[in-house]
Amino acid sequence: MTKRHKNIPKNAQLVEGIGDSSWFDIIKEEQFYRIIRYSKNGITECNSLFFILGEDEFTISEKFEFTYISHCEKCSIIQYGKRVSFKRLKSNSLDFL
Repeated sequence: MTKRHKNIPKNAQLVEGIGDSSWFDIIKEEQFYRIIRYSKNGITECNSLFFILGEDEFTISEKFEFTYISHCEKCSIIQYGKRVSFKRLKSNSLDFL
C-alpha cells in the first residue's frame, strides 16, 4: 500500500499501477468535473476539467472508485458496478499542468 503524501487530499483515491501509482481527486464544477492527478510524492501531475462520455450517469455524492484507464486525458470510475468514462475538456485556457 502506497502511503498518502501530506499534499494529497483526503478524498483522493489511489490507482495502483505496474510501473507507478497515482492518486486521483474529483470535484464537481457546474456541468463539468475537475479531476486532479497526484504523484505518489504529492506533486500535481494534471488538473483539468472533464466531461462524461456518452449517456453514463455519475453521482459524485455516492460511493465510487477510480479504475483503469485513468490518466490526464481520460479517466474511468466504477459506480454501482458500471464504468463511467470521463474525457478531458478541450479548451483555449491552460487548465492542464
